[in-house]
Amino acid sequence: MSYAIIGFGKIGQALAKAFARSGIEVSVATTRAPESFASDAAAIGPGIKPKTLAEAVEADVVFLAVRFEQHPDVAKALPGWQGKTIVDVTNGYGMPPEKLGGQLSSAKAVAKVFAGGRLVKGFNHLGATVLGQDPAVHGGRRVVFLASEDDDAAKDIGALAKSLGFAPIELGGLSEGGMLVQGHGSTWGRLIFKDLIQFEKKS
Repeated sequence: MSYAIIGFGKIGQALAKAFARSGIEVSVATTRAPESFASDAAAIGPGIKPKTLAEAVEADVVFLAVRFEQHPDVAKALPGWQGKTIVDVTNGYGMPPEKLGGQLSSAKAVAKVFAGGRLVKGFNHLGATVLGQDPAVHGGRRVVFLASEDDDAAKDIGALAKSLGFAPIELGGLSEGGMLVQGHGSTWGRLIFKDLIQFEKKS
């Protein structure tokens, strides 16, 4: 399984740190030449591989960590997204319904653009500073919420989240659980910015 992070701002770098801590190789890309951010990638770890956008989108799992309004440009990097899983880390706060294609769910708007792909909303409810920290906290693991119309995709990303040290919690579909972890218009979902820790039950 190959992984890529599209977008290398604060959120993209926070995700890259999670991969580096876990020793999992990941490609990182922006619309800029990889040489322009190679030193930042190297500072995070040797497994963080700067790539062109065209190279990065060849990965099996693509984390979409760009500004919400930039996601259509990323989608154009491939003629179709069949066989790929897209993890939507964007937040559509400030986006009116007409900018969401009439959808109330920003993730559904993203899914429509990434036609053919399996979309999972996730890793977006935490700010970059918190997301970039070690998810092992006081003997527990930091929670990440996942929502998807594809149960298998959600389980696959949940397994990856565990490998990255997080505690994944599946919220159901995009129209239900996905609404809890999104921003759109002038509202935030109820779980946005909730920094929760999961502890193992003691027998």
